[in-house]
Amino acid sequence: MKLTQKNKNMNRGAAVLSVFFALLFLIIFIRFFYIQSTGTVHGEALVAKVEELYKSQRTIEAERGSILDRKGNVIAEDKSSYKLVAILDDKITTDPDKPQHVVDVSDTTQKLAPLINMEISEVEKLLSKDLYQVEFGVAGRDISHSLKEEITKLDLPGIIFSRDTQRFYPNGIFASHLIGYAQKQENDGEAVGMMGLEKTLDKYLHEEDGFVKYQKDGYNWKLPNSKDEITAPENGNDVYLTIDQKIQTFLEDAMNQVVDEYTPEKIIGVVADPKTGKILAMSQRPSFDPNVRDINSYYNDVVSSRYEPGSTMKIFTLASAIEEGVYNGNATFQSGSYSVDGPDIYDHNKVGWGPITFNEGVQRSSNVGFSIIADKLLGTDRFYQYLNSFGFLKPTGIDLPDEVNSKFNFTFHRDKVSTSFGQASAVTPIQQIQAATAIANGGKMMKPFVIEKIVNTDTNETVKETKPTIVGEPISDKTSKEVLDLLETVVTGEKGTGKLFKIDGYQVAGKTGTAQMYSDSGEVLRGHDNYIFSFLGMAPKEDPELIVYVAVQRPKLEGQAGAMPVSKIFNTVMKNSLQYLQIDPTDTVTGNDSNELNQGIKLPSFKDQNIKEVTANIEKLGLKPVILGEGPSINSQYPDANTSMIIDEKVMLKTSDSVKMPDMKGWSRRDVMKLGYLLNLTIKTEGSGFVVKQSIKKGSIVKQGDLLTISLDSQKPTVEKSKKAEDKDQ
Repeated sequence: MKLTQKNKNMNRGAAVLSVFFALLFLIIFIRFFYIQSTGTVHGEALVAKVEELYKSQRTIEAERGSILDRKGNVIAEDKSSYKLVAILDDKITTDPDKPQHVVDVSDTTQKLAPLINMEISEVEKLLSKDLYQVEFGVAGRDISHSLKEEITKLDLPGIIFSRDTQRFYPNGIFASHLIGYAQKQENDGEAVGMMGLEKTLDKYLHEEDGFVKYQKDGYNWKLPNSKDEITAPENGNDVYLTIDQKIQTFLEDAMNQVVDEYTPEKIIGVVADPKTGKILAMSQRPSFDPNVRDINSYYNDVVSSRYEPGSTMKIFTLASAIEEGVYNGNATFQSGSYSVDGPDIYDHNKVGWGPITFNEGVQRSSNVGFSIIADKLLGTDRFYQYLNSFGFLKPTGIDLPDEVNSKFNFTFHRDKVSTSFGQASAVTPIQQIQAATAIANGGKMMKPFVIEKIVNTDTNETVKETKPTIVGEPISDKTSKEVLDLLETVVTGEKGTGKLFKIDGYQVAGKTGTAQMYSDSGEVLRGHDNYIFSFLGMAPKEDPELIVYVAVQRPKLEGQAGAMPVSKIFNTVMKNSLQYLQIDPTDTVTGNDSNELNQGIKLPSFKDQNIKEVTANIEKLGLKPVILGEGPSINSQYPDANTSMIIDEKVMLKTSDSVKMPDMKGWSRRDVMKLGYLLNLTIKTEGSGFVVKQSIKKGSIVKQGDLLTISLDSQKPTVEKSKKAEDKDQ
């Protein structure tokens, strides 16, 4: 009986277990069936989970597009650098004698912080975090090769470097408000355009990294039969500008000299090709170095600043009257003052010069003469129509950001008349440049532009290209020639206001301008220095190849004429640019002037030639060779072959991979940039003028990527030494 009951219990237990295991296997079967049919586990794709475990991905870095001048010289590019990383996790260390993580936080902090310009407390806080690794933000990026080596020599456990790139501007202060800058973002380290063309063309310059996916084992080793999936990187497009590096350098250097001598509040300079509308150079002061980003103004004054143009506006009043057939240069008027509704209009000397011809009025820049032209001969309504024809009533549409429009006070009669000589109106420099192309280009007005073309770096296909565009013909070819003839007398005439702008060998046509400035309360500022002095000039007069506009605001003149600082920029830039473009002089010049004007030297290629022969040939050309290295022949040079040079310019000649730093005392900033470009150095400048101090000592071995900091001063140091002194230095 008991045995039978026991068997029943056993059978019942077995049945329960059978049912339990049957349900368990049913659940497992259903689960397997579900996974097989849906491919997911706990809402996650099974395939993706497997890929996560057994697949790895490596990034293939792409490069942001470069910005280049019209001849392909680099203005902005990505450059290799290093990023500083600290490993904090002690589990990474397998050998106690060779720690791979930060061991001594205090010691590491004390040694590292000064080298990367971070506060000791900040570094210590970073190194004390409970993380696998940390980075050092902006301070730890863009580490140069020389700084990397300096940190490496400290032998700090856990401090490592990863390859990185930085946005580099090899010319420093060079069309900076035009180019702008790109900056890496804190969150993802991606370079983004923050200002200027770097910002507006970011969609073209921006790059997309590629990647390689491959199969790995549990130890992160790539499997031999791995089927790699490659997504190619997309490099950013290269942007070619109309800017000419040589002409831009002429402008930058001339501005620097005027800043040193006259300390003005502001300078604006533009060089343009009147036949196409191409902007060949554009700059302003104050400016900034995009490598340093010492920015005091984010606006490009050439397109974003409007002000009373002063007497440069008389060019277009004159052209309008000639085109309309109402101008008689030999007719006379009474200079001194002109009565209108409101305060009388006066000439700049208040009393005038008695009865004079209108041609003399042009030379003397008579406000009264131009008031009569606009009011009596042309009529203010017709004059307003010509202002529209010359493009002054709307923005030019140049391919630059933040362009503003002009402002004309055409409500009251006196203001309408005052517009004829550049008061009661405000225009931008780029509007004056565009209008001047009509004067210099046979009546055809060209739209200004700075972007030549955009090229896909991966396919070499042109993505976008700008063609010269005629935006109006406000005057005829005959009128343009007559205006140029009259404007030449402003420079060459005995009574002309533009005598300072005469350039030996070249006929210059142009007009001076002296624009009033106003206080915050709207009152006219008084005093000899409180003006914007300007000159808008074209040369050669018979067939102008260049337009140059220069404006200097509130220079410290100390009794000198307001045109003096303007002429020091205009004359230097115009003359050097014409010579560089190999435009023959139009006037006969004798003596030293003739020799000076024929110094446009085309540089030959010196590659693989003997150093002694090359040195002798360069000196015969009137240039100065700088030998870099100790090899017997030239392996590279800068500037490149076929570059037009000016007398006494330096030519950098590299003869070996091992190069010692030369003594740069007395060098110009431009010469330093040549050296930096040839040796692939990162250049940082302090001050302006000529080199008085260099961070890499003379005779030190130079390595690619080294940071060279130079201090500049307006007083050029004496670099000539006696032979005895040179021997002592060596």
